[in-house]
Amino acid sequence: MAQDLYRSVRLLILGFLVCVTAPLGAQEAIPDTEWRTYGGNLASTRYSPLDQITAENFGDLELAWTFQTDSFGPRPESNFQVTPLMVGGVIYTTAGSRRALAALDAQTGELLWMHRLDEGERGRQAPRRLSGRGLAYWDDGATGRILYVTPGYHLIALDAATGTQIPNFGLDGIVDLKRDLDQEIDLVTGEVGLHAAPVVAGDTIIIGAAHEVGSAPVSRENVKGYVRGYDVRTGERKWIFHTIPWPGEYGHETWLDDSWRYTGNTGLWGQVTVDLDLGLAYLPLEMPTGDYYGGHRPGDNLFSDSLVAVNLETGERVWHYQTVHHDVWDLDLPCAPILADITVDGRAIKAIVQPTKQGFLFVFDRETGEPVWPIEERPVPPSDVPGEVLAPTQPYPTKPPPFDRQGIGPGDLIDFTPALRAEAFEIASRYRLGPLFTPPSVATADGTYGTLMIPSPTGGPNWPGGALDPETGIFYIYSKTQVAPLGLMNDPERSDMDFIRGRPQGVNAARAALSVSGLPLVKPPWGRITAVDLNVGEILWQIAHGETADRVREHPALQDLDIPRTGRVGRVGTLVTKTLVIAGDGGVFTSADGQQGARLRAYDKSTGQELGAVFMPSSQTGSPMTYSVGGVQYIVVAVGGGTYAGELLAYRLTELEDEEGNSADGRLAPN
Repeated sequence: MAQDLYRSVRLLILGFLVCVTAPLGAQEAIPDTEWRTYGGNLASTRYSPLDQITAENFGDLELAWTFQTDSFGPRPESNFQVTPLMVGGVIYTTAGSRRALAALDAQTGELLWMHRLDEGERGRQAPRRLSGRGLAYWDDGATGRILYVTPGYHLIALDAATGTQIPNFGLDGIVDLKRDLDQEIDLVTGEVGLHAAPVVAGDTIIIGAAHEVGSAPVSRENVKGYVRGYDVRTGERKWIFHTIPWPGEYGHETWLDDSWRYTGNTGLWGQVTVDLDLGLAYLPLEMPTGDYYGGHRPGDNLFSDSLVAVNLETGERVWHYQTVHHDVWDLDLPCAPILADITVDGRAIKAIVQPTKQGFLFVFDRETGEPVWPIEERPVPPSDVPGEVLAPTQPYPTKPPPFDRQGIGPGDLIDFTPALRAEAFEIASRYRLGPLFTPPSVATADGTYGTLMIPSPTGGPNWPGGALDPETGIFYIYSKTQVAPLGLMNDPERSDMDFIRGRPQGVNAARAALSVSGLPLVKPPWGRITAVDLNVGEILWQIAHGETADRVREHPALQDLDIPRTGRVGRVGTLVTKTLVIAGDGGVFTSADGQQGARLRAYDKSTGQELGAVFMPSSQTGSPMTYSVGGVQYIVVAVGGGTYAGELLAYRLTELEDEEGNSADGRLAPN
């Protein structure tokens, strides 16, 4: 009790300090700004109006504090994908391989409290383990509440000041998300969970569903990834949206041969966006079971690969748009759509922008679902895989243009030297090549090993998504150019599906590899950031993001060549502030002074020119965020990778003092 009282009093004091304003006559202080939801706001813009950190001083940033997660779980975790929240001078973050929750002092990184739930075998069987991507915050104007989803698919509500479970929420602060899901699920082994952060809008918590990677499912039958809304005060279910429609529901007829009965997945593993004024929640949905063969689920398969707008209070569908019909490429919607108020040909539009793995931006009127620019249904190749019937057309936005390469042909292969190009041609000859939506193919040892695909099934962009400057209507997004093989095989010992992903029998991994003497098969850049002006639907600029890897710079075949920055493959989120676009490297490299690590980089929002960079000990794994406490702006980013355990890095300008007179290293500044 005494410890809880101490924590409560301390947080009240912190909250008071955050509200202190500069005295009259003093230099105008930057207003304290929080980061209260995963995407910065319910519009998912990942934008902050803070401007203390600028092009002139970004390179002067130094670490204010770090938070290491090694001991937050039975073993260290390196894939630390979190974007923390900051509310009232406190950082809230998930952490570690057991997905504990920690509250930290936003100025010093001091641990205030933590919460963990040992789920035993249920946690060990979970399809989405480790630290997750974040959490949600809600308050009623008086008390705050933290909500997060455990690996074992429990929704937990905690008092934001003390970390204690809310007794009148669910059962002693816990809602079992494997219950009340309109289907029978084993509470221990049922294959459903969530890696994304829950979203709270108004009094509704929106909970998605995620599953195991679906490239080689053991069965055509699986848990269905329905989406639900819960009451934030009580934990009671308010509504459920059947992502695979039941008989009598809209879209049911798109599941032929009664495939709706046994097909699973079609969940929501990305982030949700909400327009409170319209009372709409926007759900970016994934594909059905399995990722590369749809012969057991004939039809267009609504609401897979669809952006669905639902009523926030009832969960009823208002409009939808399917971005891929009958997906067999794993091109499901990976990230939050973004709300953007834009002006197109003199007309003000309340828009919503959905990035896709294939490098498209689908832009709609967010109230009606009408496309802002025409979207054309274009013919695509049929499949020759037995039992597979693909949709004859797929949607192509006419604006904006694709922001990454689509499809692969001979002109896309690496060509630094004639020898490397010849090797690339020999490797590519083992596969089918073609444009976007070229179907997966059966892999055989005496024929082709399958179909090559760009972007890969992980994008293009992936779960980090993009960011928007709401003042200009310019959208920023990282994407990677990576080739992947889509070869299918029949293996009754592994799956009851007719085909799953795999390489031909008798062909070893080295023979099937897409590496050209240790280099990628296709030309760089392999990672890029693109700026798109949504008012005109055109690309404003595009730059290679991420330093060239050591294995490329030091490659013997390239020593006499001038290789420009190649960019790096990763999963990189962007942050937009009043002054900058900020993103970290997706990999480490060795600098000229022999220091190995990565960089957090700042770019000019109008041109893409790099304006500054600061050292990170490992690559960016979570999307950066920013906030201000005591008149000082901080940037926080999660890093990790390889043997480097997940860590939060908090940067600030060293010459500044906060309102208590503390310098960046936490020492009391001299008089």
